[in-house]
Amino acid sequence: MAQLNDPKIIKAWTWYDWANSVYSLSITTAIFPIYYNSVTSANGSDQVKLLGHTFTNSALYSYSLSVSFLLVAFLSPLLSGIADYRGNKKSFMKFFCFLGSVSCAALFFFNDISNLAIGITAFILASVGWAGSIVFYNAFLPEIATPDIQDKVSARGFALGYIGSSLLLIFNLLMIMQPQWFGLSGAGIASRISFLMTGVWWLFFAFYTFRYLPEKTSIKKSDDKILWHGFRELQRVFRQMKSISKLKSFLFSFFFYNMGVQTVMYVASLFGAKELKLKSNELIITVLIIQFVAIAGAYLFAWLSSRIGNILSLIVSIIVWLGICWAAYYITTSYQFFALAFMVGMVMGGIQSLSRSTYSKMLPQTEDHASYFSFYDVCDKVGLVLGTVAYGYIEELTGSMRNSILVLMIFFAVGLFSLLRIRKFKIVNG
Repeated sequence: MAQLNDPKIIKAWTWYDWANSVYSLSITTAIFPIYYNSVTSANGSDQVKLLGHTFTNSALYSYSLSVSFLLVAFLSPLLSGIADYRGNKKSFMKFFCFLGSVSCAALFFFNDISNLAIGITAFILASVGWAGSIVFYNAFLPEIATPDIQDKVSARGFALGYIGSSLLLIFNLLMIMQPQWFGLSGAGIASRISFLMTGVWWLFFAFYTFRYLPEKTSIKKSDDKILWHGFRELQRVFRQMKSISKLKSFLFSFFFYNMGVQTVMYVASLFGAKELKLKSNELIITVLIIQFVAIAGAYLFAWLSSRIGNILSLIVSIIVWLGICWAAYYITTSYQFFALAFMVGMVMGGIQSLSRSTYSKMLPQTEDHASYFSFYDVCDKVGLVLGTVAYGYIEELTGSMRNSILVLMIFFAVGLFSLLRIRKFKIVNG
């Protein structure tokens, strides 16, 4: 077990947010969605063909995310059980980090619609690598920090992630908007180089995290029946979870409200491009607004939780999210979109960091943190699968992304009402 509240270990842990958040910003939120939409619409149509089927380009994007997160939802519980049995969470975290960063770099080769299969495959693997590493990364939180500082540590991680990813994004945007300054022929090659740089940044800064995080957090017997013992470990944790009412209730609520949060984050750029006809520079401005406001939002909700508690703070955040969805259905101008982005940033960092630390505080005394966090991750990823599939399906069915927003409101509403039931439970330090 790592020493609790060790400043060096906590710094190393939060630094992984700095390392990996460039993926979620540049690849899933800002540059890649715009680049993907440009490449797949180059022939004047938004219809693309892959594996003998024709898709709307934005729907294929949503389905690709769904496939990647479904893979993680299937793999992470079993791998987490193995990691807890052997006490080697860091080894699994390293593997997924390497897979994700190399796949990000491989997006460099997606230079034309004829290479759509390469782009989609690299995109899916990068997503698997990112999501897989986060499972084991989150599981370190209760092992390095006591409950009274977990909100602050979690918020610090997200804040570092927003800052680091924004810095790289700004550099990449300069390269894309002014390619001649860098000796490049155009925005296309600049975008592809930005994917390469994202992979390099992620892997390079992750080395600092891996240097100081404890190698083994527990010592358990290792033998040749590793898969069987991993499965048994998972079964044991699942039985424990079923007996903890507050944990079950929180996961049910998290499943729904996080479904809405994650879907908004992954399709916001596509919504602005297709529904509001925003230009690339306007979409980038939106992303930067969200990023920098989210830094303040993460710390704001960490402070709020110290005043009114974790659960009530999450309830406040979800109510704001419902208002955001309602407003998004009616917006028509770029300025309205910017204002909405400000509100998204304010609650995005808060709800993510608080959700992670709240779940961590609810865990019983255990060494099986990876297994427990794998269930948290399954709720996250399966929810995102259903959210992105529902969003893409409603768009294809009705021809408008605005109708998909109504579905997101339902997700937030279910999460809200479920969370209201948890207020009767006592959460340690929050």
